[in-house]
Amino acid sequence: MVVASAPGSLRMILSPILILDPRKVERDLAFVMDCLAEVLDEAGDRALARQLPWRADTAVANEPDAVPAERLSRAYSIAFHLLSLVEQNAAIQQQRATEAAHGPSALQALWGQSLQQLKDRGLAPEQIASTLRRVQVELVLTAHPTEAKRTIVLEHHRRLYLLLVKRENQVWTPNEQRAIREEFKTLLSLLWRTSEIFLHKPDIAAERRNVMQYLYNVFPEVLPALDGRLRESWAHLGFDRELLRTPDQLPQCRLGTWVGGDQDGNPLVTAEVTRQTLEDLRLHGLLLLQGQLVALARQTSLSDRLEPPPPALRSRVQSLLDTRGARGADAVQHEHGETWRQFVGLMLAQLPLDSVYPEGGRLRDSAGGYQRAAELIADLRLLYQSLLDVGAWRVADASVGPVIRAAQTFGFHLAALDIRQNSAFYDRAFAQLQQATGFEASGFAGSTDERRLEFLQRELASPRPFLRPDISAGREADAVLGTFRVLADHLRQNGPDGLGSLIVSMTREAPDLLGVYLLAREVGLATSDESGLVCRMPVVPLFETIDDLERSPEILREFLRHPVTRRSLEQQRRDTGAGELVQQVVVGYSDSNKDGGILASLWQLYRAEAALVRVGQEAGVRIRFLHGRGGTMSRGGGPEHRFVKAIHPAALNGDLRVTEQGEAIEQKYANRLTAVYNLELLFAGVARATMLNRHWPEPAHLLEPAMDWLAERSRQAYIRLRRTDGFLTFFRQATPIDAIEESRIGSRPSRRTGEPALDDLRAIPWVFGWSQARYFLPGWYGVGSALEALQMEHPDEFAELAEHLYTWAPLHYALSNAATCVAAADIDVMRAYAALVEDETCRDALFNLISGEFHRTSLMLERVYRGTLAARRPNIHSTVQMRREPLRVLHRQQIALLREWRTARRLGREDAEGELLPSLLLTINAIASGLGATG
Repeated sequence: MVVASAPGSLRMILSPILILDPRKVERDLAFVMDCLAEVLDEAGDRALARQLPWRADTAVANEPDAVPAERLSRAYSIAFHLLSLVEQNAAIQQQRATEAAHGPSALQALWGQSLQQLKDRGLAPEQIASTLRRVQVELVLTAHPTEAKRTIVLEHHRRLYLLLVKRENQVWTPNEQRAIREEFKTLLSLLWRTSEIFLHKPDIAAERRNVMQYLYNVFPEVLPALDGRLRESWAHLGFDRELLRTPDQLPQCRLGTWVGGDQDGNPLVTAEVTRQTLEDLRLHGLLLLQGQLVALARQTSLSDRLEPPPPALRSRVQSLLDTRGARGADAVQHEHGETWRQFVGLMLAQLPLDSVYPEGGRLRDSAGGYQRAAELIADLRLLYQSLLDVGAWRVADASVGPVIRAAQTFGFHLAALDIRQNSAFYDRAFAQLQQATGFEASGFAGSTDERRLEFLQRELASPRPFLRPDISAGREADAVLGTFRVLADHLRQNGPDGLGSLIVSMTREAPDLLGVYLLAREVGLATSDESGLVCRMPVVPLFETIDDLERSPEILREFLRHPVTRRSLEQQRRDTGAGELVQQVVVGYSDSNKDGGILASLWQLYRAEAALVRVGQEAGVRIRFLHGRGGTMSRGGGPEHRFVKAIHPAALNGDLRVTEQGEAIEQKYANRLTAVYNLELLFAGVARATMLNRHWPEPAHLLEPAMDWLAERSRQAYIRLRRTDGFLTFFRQATPIDAIEESRIGSRPSRRTGEPALDDLRAIPWVFGWSQARYFLPGWYGVGSALEALQMEHPDEFAELAEHLYTWAPLHYALSNAATCVAAADIDVMRAYAALVEDETCRDALFNLISGEFHRTSLMLERVYRGTLAARRPNIHSTVQMRREPLRVLHRQQIALLREWRTARRLGREDAEGELLPSLLLTINAIASGLGATG
């Protein structure tokens, strides 16, 4: 039995969930809403309690204005989140019940089904295992401003979820069940009295603490469970357990982060912030391993008298005692006659950390101890093998294996820090260096591409810097060089571990990348040897717009041809111990969508991936992609397994690096069970797709020319809308974008440079504004026009779309995401927000265009799906319907508040404006809770 999965709920950034048992959802929803109603009643808010949704005695329809807007928004925000918790728990419990009854192969897209499909194709366990050990997935956590709730509120939500899970245990007595209910109500009482909105913009330190919670506390707990899921599914299929026994036989997990390194448009991310972030990551990485080694010492209390240790272990212990002196003697003074435990104590002494576990600690000079995590891993492997040698394989597998996995995943740095900066910022920095040293006044940024390239070729052949270290060239130059000095210091002290890449956003030409080498040369981040200049940190292009993606192959080709790039890739290979040259490329889903619409974006990404891989093959370099996905579907979000399937096969090759942004981090990974599920989808999807492509590569699909055609037509329709007179006015007045820009949900400004133009607006607030007003326009606009034109002009190809909708992943991913965005939109709510546009001519013209395309897209998608979207996608439909009326209550309140707030702003009534803003921001939070998505 295979259980069908839903493509996601209105919480559109979640992975697909199993079909829910409606009776369980109904029971649990009644429980949580009754608890909330009782808490509100106890607080004296009886009228508000009667307006809560999904209750038999609700009075929403009859008394919409019975309570103040602010209190209703807060109550509805909590109610929506409780519904989401109920759905998450119901999905997990359904998954567990299905697996218990039918085995792991019954669960779609997870390890069991993926391995079963490979087995059915004829792959031997040895072949599968050989590929699994080469699979690598890296999550890069960012702090893009998409999380609308405060950290303390999220913590309360996590505790509520754990109580829901706790209720599932059937052994509780009635008194114990009542106690759980009272604890649930106590948490709701606290949540009701806790402010949801940010009173001040969070600083980088707050964002770093939030991400550190996941890196330090969540992922170390989740990854062993993920390994267990693979091994259980492996054994269920009758495969030899020995093939996946050791840590080195398992897929590798890596973690990265942009928090503290993403300087693109965020002046708060300074060189000092980057330095603090690197130190904080290193400290917590070492503390994590220290804690695991302390626990390991308790689990390796083998007696030498009962189990004589192998000679290799004795020799290594004596060697460490000889080199560590008094520190080594102190580490083993209480473990006489227990060589295994002594060895773990000496590993602890080798860590470059001064601390008293678990109170905390501080970094210390690593001289005489471990320099890099690889040295610790080598000792752990010796410990593991020594236990196998004496037959203590259970201790080796259960106690040492997980510590090896932790050291491989987290190292001494917890996560690798990427540095991202905009190409225009680098241009200005370089121009300032030129001017400070007397080069032509026109500056680097003002030169033609040919002159820039000629200048770079000449300068890259020279080892000398432009300026003395004590000279300031200008704001941008000082910012770049200051950050690069921090990175160079880290390299000298700790090596390349912990450092990610120098990502150049808005890469438009090869000089955008080559110029970074010269800036790195200025502070010793790039140095010269006998062969020339070498940079030890990878310089990585980020291709974001449709035009940049189209030009990306030629840009990359020119970059890879340069000798400095070649030498740098060789050095980076030596640093990492890789067996091949690897060039990373970042492809951006958000700005490409904002630039050309969802269909053009996803298809151009697919085409660009294939072309970039071919460029790498020509140069003898493997291209490793970082997929810069956002949370919502219009920014590359959507079901994990469909996303992986839709990547061009040549671009995967067992290696996936992907960003996780804002609220997606909390919704996917805050709870252990959902975290394991989402990670399993990614790992199983990458392994399955890699092996299918390796053993059964598919030729170019017959619909690829049709997709080229559709992508271009949809892009034309999308661009026509953006260029329509009054479009920017319509967007700013028919959505709450102006209120969103006043929110304090992230440290980074909503605009890159502060200009009022649409192109300067970041993709996140662009999507956020449209979703709050229930347009979801970036997720579907242009799709209907393209499909209609294809049906009229090429009916045979249109018919092929329906035939291959479910069998060709790129097509299914694009159209199913568009269909979900159409389902989430509400034409009546859209019309109500459009009424906020003051110019009647502008309002009517733009709304007619948008509503016409909306109906066209709905109709054409139904023709491709061969049925109504409600009938073909019942889970999405039911989820939308459940939220429809409660959301409309909030939309009415938000529209009224927007009118009042904008009037106060226009009249200069600052007191009224300030009083209204918190209520308005609360409606934004509440609607985001209902939709499960911001930007």
